Amino acid sequence: MAATDRITPIDESEVAVNESAGSECSEPTRAVRRHLPDERRALTHHFSIAGQEGYLTVGVYEDGLPGEIFITMAKQGSTISGLMDAFATVVSLALQHGVPLRVLCEKLSHMRFEPSGWSGNPKIGYAKSLMDYIARWLELRFLTGDQGELFKALPMPIQPARDANGTDPAGALGELIQMGDAPACNICGSLMVRSGTCYRCMTCGSTSGCS
Repeated sequence: MAATDRITPIDESEVAVNESAGSECSEPTRAVRRHLPDERRALTHHFSIAGQEGYLTVGVYEDGLPGEIFITMAKQGSTISGLMDAFATVVSLALQHGVPLRVLCEKLSHMRFEPSGWSGNPKIGYAKSLMDYIARWLELRFLTGDQGELFKALPMPIQPARDANGTDPAGALGELIQMGDAPACNICGSLMVRSGTCYRCMTCGSTSGCS
């Protein structure tokens, strides 16, 4: 046998290390579920959107972070009630497996589907869907804190000053606040302005369903 044909012994320990490193790179990291204590604090919030009433209960860890949610709809046994139960279960499992609440709120906020409408909550305004309302309420309560009333009436001066173009600055600001989270017009797509209990499009004149 020539010198160049000499076989080099294989280090079995090195092979084992390489195989172990390869398996660590190929296998995804497993999420560890963080269970809530048997006795935990909870916060219950009542909501009503387009005639759909319900209660949102949030269970929190010792550090105050939410770890589970329960959604109880007034119309038990309905399709919406079943969907909200499933939704609450998925969100609870996501929170307990380490998904940040901020990520969930960003994904669920402003989802648009029926039922939607004025929520009666001055801190949220118009809710595009039940998911939208719940996500934005969780964000206000646990992430950003109280942001104040979005639709609080502004004090209007007796004789408001106007600029050179004849625009009333206070009135323009009031209209902007009234739009807040208003829906888009289904005719022309422009943002609507609140008019009484409904919304009116200032571009084409259509309303959200009432005069």
